[in-house]
Amino acid sequence: MKKSLLNSMIEQWLVVPPVETTDLSGKTVLVVGANVGIGLEASKHFARMHPARLILACRSESKGKAALAEIEQETAYNGCELWIIDLANFASVTAFADKFDKEGGDLHLLVMNAGILQSDYQPTTDGWESTLQVNHLATSLLSLLLIPQLVAAGRKSSTPSRMVIVSSDVHHWITLAEEVKSSTKPLETLNSKELERMQSRYYESKLLNLFFVRALTDRLQSITPLSAVAVTPGFCYSQLRRSWYEKPAFSFASIMLAIRERLLAWTPEQGSRQLIFGAVGGRDKEADMKGGYVARGRVEEVADFVLSDEGHRMQDAFWNETVDILTSVSDKVAPIVQDYLVPGASAN
Repeated sequence: MKKSLLNSMIEQWLVVPPVETTDLSGKTVLVVGANVGIGLEASKHFARMHPARLILACRSESKGKAALAEIEQETAYNGCELWIIDLANFASVTAFADKFDKEGGDLHLLVMNAGILQSDYQPTTDGWESTLQVNHLATSLLSLLLIPQLVAAGRKSSTPSRMVIVSSDVHHWITLAEEVKSSTKPLETLNSKELERMQSRYYESKLLNLFFVRALTDRLQSITPLSAVAVTPGFCYSQLRRSWYEKPAFSFASIMLAIRERLLAWTPEQGSRQLIFGAVGGRDKEADMKGGYVARGRVEEVADFVLSDEGHRMQDAFWNETVDILTSVSDKVAPIVQDYLVPGASAN
């Protein structure tokens, strides 16, 4: 599928489908990146469905507590829990997963919403460019580490568990550098300061999110009661772009962003409806949801590059390198990959 910028703009003017609802009694829901924006609004929608547990995973304790209070005030739901996680720190992610293994029990819905958009190169203490680590590597790490809890819940339930990872329509408009395409270690190449392309780094990270969902789906047996779903929330008002708001008030970038938001942006609540659909919608077509890409309340075809032979090759290359990197981060990754996944189709 080729989606032009014009088509994307037109979609922003269309009516947003209503939010999906279901009964989440007895279910555990985990939303990572839940204290502001679409993550907070999605958490409110989940709260109205009365899950047994709704865990908000946030980096800031103070903002997380404010989100808990806001959710309870607006929904009268008092089953929220605040857990702290910092995706810019692998040790924080593995500690979170260890805590969930001990205290979380089965996990029915996982929503990986946390992400950042940086305008300059900022490495983490783990040595990775921060957007690559937060948006892709740490998101993939936590998703893999929670597979046992997701599968356990799916086996006990009448419906498969869902893993929802927030991607974006920007994956349609990114072209990977030739150095990345030809590299045997594309992530390491992207991480190089010499290949600093911060103007496209967020786009690249959202493509990697989509690659991860599709590669994971290729490696999950069809009988495994877990569906991984990629979601685009659309173009919304968001604190994701707060670094751009900090630019000089009358800079060209800040003026163009303000105009674009005024003309096109959805509210965070409207964007959150796509996360909810990815988590609870499409149950009558579960096979379509597995590895699907959700946009405006339906499964939509992804970019032509993702579907191409070259796209499949890059998807496998990024998957293999991601697993290798994360295996060195946590000794639990390799056993999970071995016990729950099978080789991808291209590896057969």
